[in-house]
Amino acid sequence: MVLENNEIRIPIKKPRCFLVHSHAPTGMLPSEANHIFNEFVSDRTLPLVIFHDHFIGDPGGVAIFYCKSAKEREALYNSKHLESWNVEVLPLIFSYNPAAFDEQIDYTLRAYREKDWGSLRIDKRPSYGDPRKEAETASEE
Repeated sequence: MVLENNEIRIPIKKPRCFLVHSHAPTGMLPSEANHIFNEFVSDRTLPLVIFHDHFIGDPGGVAIFYCKSAKEREALYNSKHLESWNVEVLPLIFSYNPAAFDEQIDYTLRAYREKDWGSLRIDKRPSYGDPRKEAETASEE
């Protein structure tokens, strides 16, 4: 591990997915945190984002990025979007590309819950209200 800018960095050489777990600064409005996090995941100068979601309660979010090169990893680590946030960037072991991330979901469901990912993916999404409003307020409707 390398300590850089008070962050522990793990030296990674191969393409793989990275989990970004972030919490907005204390006192930031959920709507502002939602906007900033969406700007972060939509930034096309960053590696390919394959998943993201926002938190209820503590404004922030989680995203999975696929980094193919050292240049892409550095872009992710050095992004200024979440500069004042509490952010962890963690390389994943089994999810070494988007297809492997999908396969890891399938494996986890099958091996630990005896569920079929293909069947779950076609289930109708339940309607719990307005997810956009929940993202803007960080609260459940």
